[in-house]
Amino acid sequence: MYKISEFAKLTGLSRETLRYYADVKLLEPAYIDPKNNYRYYDDGSYFLAVLLVKLRSLGFTIQEMISVMEDESFANLDTLLRQKRKKIMLQIEELQLQMKAIDEFLLSGEEESK
Repeated sequence: MYKISEFAKLTGLSRETLRYYADVKLLEPAYIDPKNNYRYYDDGSYFLAVLLVKLRSLGFTIQEMISVMEDESFANLDTLLRQKRKKIMLQIEELQLQMKAIDEFLLSGEEESK
């Protein structure tokens, strides 16, 4: 069992993030000591924390991460990853269109100044 400060160092998640994740039922401690309310995490918690760090790095929202964690079999994870990938591709396309519009606008300004 790891105290919250140890677990934070081990996972790279801050203590504040771990407390928030517990509040939203995303990653709850394996045990809370009733005497002093210290939070303890176990090796199973470590696996879940690593998954959450990865999901966060992939741009998943808290709600999306909750959806992943609620499905204990992770059967839906593949679908969610594919949906996230599709969403990112659409964002890339939108940003490329914005860049093209900016380039055209800049070019029109250069032509007017000649």
